[in-house]
Amino acid sequence: MKILHVITSIDPKTGGTAEAVIRSAQIMCELGHAVEVASIDAPLHDGAVDSPLWITHRLGPGGLGSFNYSKTYQQWCDKNVTRFDAVIIHGLWQHTGFAASNACKNKNVPYFVFTHGMLDPWFNTTYPLKKIKKNLYWRWGEYRVLRDARAVLFTCEEERYLARESFKIYEVNEAVVGLGTVCPNQSREQLRHDFELNRPNWAKRPYFLFLSRIQEKKGLDLLVQAYAKLKAKQSDIPNLVIAGPDSQPSYSQSIKEANSQDGISWVGSLQGDLKWQSLAFAEAMALISHQENFGIVVAEALAVGTPVLISNKVNIWREVDQMHAGMVCNDTTEDAYTILSKWCALSESEKSTMQRNAEPLFQEHFDMRKTTQKLVRHIQQVIPTKPHTECV
Repeated sequence: MKILHVITSIDPKTGGTAEAVIRSAQIMCELGHAVEVASIDAPLHDGAVDSPLWITHRLGPGGLGSFNYSKTYQQWCDKNVTRFDAVIIHGLWQHTGFAASNACKNKNVPYFVFTHGMLDPWFNTTYPLKKIKKNLYWRWGEYRVLRDARAVLFTCEEERYLARESFKIYEVNEAVVGLGTVCPNQSREQLRHDFELNRPNWAKRPYFLFLSRIQEKKGLDLLVQAYAKLKAKQSDIPNLVIAGPDSQPSYSQSIKEANSQDGISWVGSLQGDLKWQSLAFAEAMALISHQENFGIVVAEALAVGTPVLISNKVNIWREVDQMHAGMVCNDTTEDAYTILSKWCALSESEKSTMQRNAEPLFQEHFDMRKTTQKLVRHIQQVIPTKPHTECV
């Protein structure tokens, strides 16, 4: 098959959606499919490439505020969508999806929409002014984008259920195809051994690890408040390591000013081997998000056998809870405090059981190769084969 991924930005710094597209595209290529990606990123400098496996068309930059209108992108879609067996639109509320869906409908090309959690009702509740704008756009454009798709794709059952609650007019063909991530080449034991050889100062003691973008949605303030409260009562608990890019400096500063920093280390972004080693060495990975469609870092922690302490707003919480690969709580300070307390009260045998359950959970539900194969099978089942046309 020849597949086009459509996304506003393919830059991994923009978040988990871009990273998911990159990994999915790579696996599709390895499975023998031809893949291209269209975005409204600015062109790379001369000689730079996104990947040797697929072509990325950087057709930006976009304009018109958050809608990111791009005439160049729209013209490219109109001219090129017939070259593909299927088009996968990633995300909502952007000109990229609107233009691609119109081009596909005009040229009778099957397209699919991966919502990536953007229909979660949490956004409407938390940002009521944006909800007004979204309601207008939903009736004018987005509703038809989803209605006319061959399928609207979801990462898990929880996301599908939540999507039905956001807007009154909702008619879509639903399909739960999953989402995943890749695991490192090294085993958990090897990662921990390598980390032991040159541990940073912040890892000299056992620690909980928060590993994500630092922004309000991630509930870091709840985690830090709960941790500071528990630390004041039990001085010997593991440290709390906070890692990730600071995308909301005023938010992180308010957390630092409002809470005791005893036992807390802010270490910035962790990349490559250091990220995987830090995950493998952590007592548990903690993410008390207010909204999390999937939580790639949760899957990454499970991949290296590290239990997770998450809120029930991380949409894969049911799988974690059923497999007993971590603990789940509500997204409140009180519940975050309770889950940290319960972890600290566990015996080493109980912690080891959760560690042993983590990797099998990843292999069963969150391995990117398996979820990508499931996505490809679904596409093949619902689209006809057709001859390709070549455009410039």
